[in-house]
Amino acid sequence: MSTSTRMARRSGIRGGEAASGWLFTAPMIILLGMFLVIPVLMALWVSFSDWNGRGSPFSGSVSFVGFDNYSALVGGGGLAEQDFGTALRNNAWYVLLVVPIQTMLSLFLAVLVNRQILRGRGFFRTAFYFPSVTSSVAITVLWLFLFSSTGAVNKLLGFIGVNGPNWFNDPSGVLHNILGVFGVQNGPAALTGNTFLGISFWEWLAGPSVAMSAFILMAVFTTSGTFMLLFIAALQNLGGDVVEAAMMDGANGWQRFWRVTLPQLRPTLFTVLTLGLIGAWQVFDQIYTGTQGGPGKTTLTPAYLSYQTAFTNQAWGQGAAIAFILFVIIVVFTLFQRWLLAERAVSARRMRLYVQTPTPGGSK
Repeated sequence: MSTSTRMARRSGIRGGEAASGWLFTAPMIILLGMFLVIPVLMALWVSFSDWNGRGSPFSGSVSFVGFDNYSALVGGGGLAEQDFGTALRNNAWYVLLVVPIQTMLSLFLAVLVNRQILRGRGFFRTAFYFPSVTSSVAITVLWLFLFSSTGAVNKLLGFIGVNGPNWFNDPSGVLHNILGVFGVQNGPAALTGNTFLGISFWEWLAGPSVAMSAFILMAVFTTSGTFMLLFIAALQNLGGDVVEAAMMDGANGWQRFWRVTLPQLRPTLFTVLTLGLIGAWQVFDQIYTGTQGGPGKTTLTPAYLSYQTAFTNQAWGQGAAIAFILFVIIVVFTLFQRWLLAERAVSARRMRLYVQTPTPGGSK
């Protein structure tokens, strides 16, 4: 058989495999196109239009308004900008606290239940993971009972002499409350007199409200189990030879974890942080079930504000614009996180610490 004949037959086989591959993936591609790509493109058009929710967004009565919906949110100077700034502030504090706490807690639980000397590891894994598979609506309702003014949490605080707050009805910021203990009630003029997105810098630094703090605790409680399983899978795939070499070099337990184990968990750490970041910025169902943005809009989030603006206020263009701004925020934070956790070449200064300088006699 000639070379040209073999090449023609091989290309024919590859072409058949490619056609079969496209045939098998076509149903999923069609479904994703119909229920994901097309709706996203329609929502993008709505964010640039004045559609009021009646009729088709592509009808002749719908006009293109450019970036008017976006400018009303980020520079309009009205209630829309203030609500959007309030939602971003609330969600920013939520992300800032939830993501690192749930990551550290899930890694700690994974290391704990992965130890060979621990008895009943299966029970503990199931117990820690169980809140993650429970309905978020059910957990939210449970949280409303636990953190009510006469709930179990305040009862426990009362046993140690602490008068618990009225959790889901307290709009005060946690950091402002801490400063109030030291007599600081008002911020300096540089913070109170300047604003960003309709909110003064002093209010940006208020911290999460007491009500949002309860949601932060709930998020850590419900998501740590899922990320714990990811860390357990990564820990069980690590080779023991590097750890044994570190033990022979005299490294203690903390040094082995910090210098050997944790660097090998970098891909899993990136996955956990990315999923945690996306989930924290998209918090919606807990707010919808629990407080609906109250008290005083201190639990309002961009996801809930997008829903409220579109479905309640019938401002569909602004609601879609909020969703796409939130999408850009998530992408930017994910790319920054990817850059931050990327592997980098060892610097020459650190390399000299591991390379011995030859002596004048030629020995090392």
